[in-house]
Amino acid sequence: MGVLGSPVHICMCARREPAAGELKDPQMRSMSKGVHFTCPFARSCTITKAKRRQCQACRLQKCLAAGMRKDMILSEEALQARRALRWQRQQERKLAGLTAEQEQLIAILIEAHTRNFDSSFSQFQHYQPAVRLYIHSPSPRSTPEPGAPHHAQGLPAMENGATLPSPESLSDDVLPDVFSMLPHYADLSTFMIQQVIKFAKAIPAFRNLPIYDQISLLKDATLDICQIQFNTVFNEKDKAWECGHHCYTIQDGALAGFQQIYLEPLLKFHISLKKLKLHEAEYVLLQAMVLFSPDHTSVTQHDFIDQLQEKVALTLKSYIDHRHPLPEGRFLYAKLLLLLTELRSLKAELTRQILHIQDLSSMTPLLSEIIS
Repeated sequence: MGVLGSPVHICMCARREPAAGELKDPQMRSMSKGVHFTCPFARSCTITKAKRRQCQACRLQKCLAAGMRKDMILSEEALQARRALRWQRQQERKLAGLTAEQEQLIAILIEAHTRNFDSSFSQFQHYQPAVRLYIHSPSPRSTPEPGAPHHAQGLPAMENGATLPSPESLSDDVLPDVFSMLPHYADLSTFMIQQVIKFAKAIPAFRNLPIYDQISLLKDATLDICQIQFNTVFNEKDKAWECGHHCYTIQDGALAGFQQIYLEPLLKFHISLKKLKLHEAEYVLLQAMVLFSPDHTSVTQHDFIDQLQEKVALTLKSYIDHRHPLPEGRFLYAKLLLLLTELRSLKAELTRQILHIQDLSSMTPLLSEIIS
């Protein structure tokens, strides 16, 4: 009995998905087409989840006895009209999903990103060449000749994105020449930082902040934004960053002096972010979220910056809800927030390692200023 004393009918057709109006059930489709089933037995077959397909006639009778009504089944024409109306409403919600202000914000950020991020790295010039060098370690099996210069003991240097031999393919007495990539990394980091600064300066809301707050936000966010921009050129299949004529792998980071405690989580982060298949608008909104972070204690316009970040975050959430197709769009916003937390941890470890790499700060005054 129901709560109000009325009898309650429970359908035992052993179906989990609803079928009302959608004609997903074979019986409902057959009834709409005028098909009649017959039972080869005494019309008393036991209908269970395992045996529901053995007798369609008895299954249909059980559905009717449970309360399925023939007059509630949509015709094919009515069903097509219903689907068309549903599609039209979805399109209207999609177009009305973002406000004019949000559309304008996305347009400003995309223009700032396009004008100031050189994805082909054609403007990356006057840099020290990328030297990838492996050397023989001093051991009883590999004793260098007396007076032999250091470079004569090493393997040939490789430049301009040449393929680096994997550690497994090298003998035990051959080690990477740590810091051989350091001069090139110094020039590359300076180039990336300059692009991030130009990107921020192209955003009107950022330019309206006091100079002191601009400097504070850039110090806090530049390294994170560099990683987000680098992800746009990351090749998930090859696990490499394809920067125009240059191609970098995680092993290049080791040749610049960075340790695996930073490099391995870095690679994992880029793989995870690339798998989300972000649109250009989502990339730039993510960069803006990182830039307008009110967490920095030294900013003076804390409330204004907090409002800016909230506006960017809501725009990103609305864009994902209305423009990013499933299944990639499912839980995408939550996944991005988790990745931003990982990015913060990566920046802390990167800063620690940069401070311990000898001569790096003197090579890159701009990087030194960012992490100071």
